[in-house]
Amino acid sequence: MKKQIFLIAALIITCFSYTANAQVSIQVNIGSQPIWGPVGYDHASYYYLPDIDAYYDVNARQYVYLDGGQWVTRPNLPQQYANYDLYGGYKVVINSPRPWVHAAKYRTQYAKYKGRHGQQAIRDNHQDKYRANPNHPEHNQYHGGQSNHAPHDNHGSDHGHDGGGHDDNHGDH
Repeated sequence: MKKQIFLIAALIITCFSYTANAQVSIQVNIGSQPIWGPVGYDHASYYYLPDIDAYYDVNARQYVYLDGGQWVTRPNLPQQYANYDLYGGYKVVINSPRPWVHAAKYRTQYAKYKGRHGQQAIRDNHQDKYRANPNHPEHNQYHGGQSNHAPHDNHGSDHGHDGGGHDDNHGDH
């Protein structure tokens, strides 16, 4: 009986320590996200761009797209997308590794976002957490979290989502 109580106690302690470690491992990469990225995310590994069926690797600062039937990684989009508006096109945050490996899944899952616009970009948000990004146009007005401006709302934005709630873009953690 004592052995069972000891095992149960050890299991409970292990579960609590695992939960505590999981909570500590939350990553924040707002500063490394491009200013054309959507607001509402403290972490984004990849953006899927459904209009052009391409991905952006936030940490590597590289685009991943099909070229001659092969997925390639490049610092810029190919010439055929030279006029693509990164600020206006919809971006889906994906936090799974190498999402292009499952491209068919994402094409189907996020087809409804093709042609959508109105998603607020980091560049257009006035919150200090975004102004801390050195590429933000208001970065020089950022004072380490102390703003000289009254807080701005997101102008009715639902943090980068088009009416679908958070579950559309958070399914791939």
